[in-house]
Amino acid sequence: MNDHRQPWAVEARDVDYAYPGGIAALGGVSFGARSGELVAVLGANGSGKTTLLKVLMRLVQPQRGQVLLDQLDAKELRPADVYRHVGMVFQNPNDQLFAATVEQDVAFGPANLGLSPAEIAARTGEALEAVEGLDFRDRPIHDLSFGQQKRVCLAGVLAMRPPILLLDEPTAGLDPAGESQMAELLLRLRRRQATTIVVCTHAVDLLPVLADRVYVLRRGRVWREGPAEQVLCDPPAMAAAGLRLPLVAQLFHDLACRHGIEVPRLPLTLADARRQILELLALPGVANGLPRSTSP
Repeated sequence: MNDHRQPWAVEARDVDYAYPGGIAALGGVSFGARSGELVAVLGANGSGKTTLLKVLMRLVQPQRGQVLLDQLDAKELRPADVYRHVGMVFQNPNDQLFAATVEQDVAFGPANLGLSPAEIAARTGEALEAVEGLDFRDRPIHDLSFGQQKRVCLAGVLAMRPPILLLDEPTAGLDPAGESQMAELLLRLRRRQATTIVVCTHAVDLLPVLADRVYVLRRGRVWREGPAEQVLCDPPAMAAAGLRLPLVAQLFHDLACRHGIEVPRLPLTLADARRQILELLALPGVANGLPRSTSP
């Protein structure tokens, strides 16, 4: 969903942030995600992705600029009110999980809100069901796989029912099956709960089916911003930001560069690639001219 009639759910306006010692992390960054959108923030290591999330979550205070949560100035909100608006899932589960069992960890946030035992239990079960974690609710945290731990981290945030989710590298360290499972989970959350989701990552292959819009950070500044099909199909801009194209797009880009075959647009999904191949094969003289093999 990319409906410009929707208000910004979370917004940063011209934000600067430097770490102690004067190390600049963000310089004049403006960013926004509308209600119900899934927005991806791409960038190489050190580009400022995680710092931007921390600024949006109010974990660090920018030296300049403004952060708005549901159009309210975050600087004027109490920490408890910020946590009601936005929740963050860190890259490393060890930075977030601390209780003995899964259920205890997920229940911690609702308990701190002063909710009744019945409401705490309801939220805990609901959050674990959302991440398909009911089967291991009684297990010790240290007995879980890395992927299961990531899902428990997400459940702990969901139990707080924030309308805005910030996720730092949610697929990092997962195998392909775990990546696919996490992607499906994020899509379900957006569809069922109209949750606004901001995903910081340097993985590009899942974004064409996930993201409504993409921001690319380079050296602490917004380098590119727009729909996924626009940003992810710009080879020079992606390379300048230290990123690669999605694999399907890279294959067609190589085909065009190495063999001189005109590609009208770079596909981002297998379905789009199949359509383009069929279109190319239908052109006069193209079918016989396609290479039977490619050199490495």
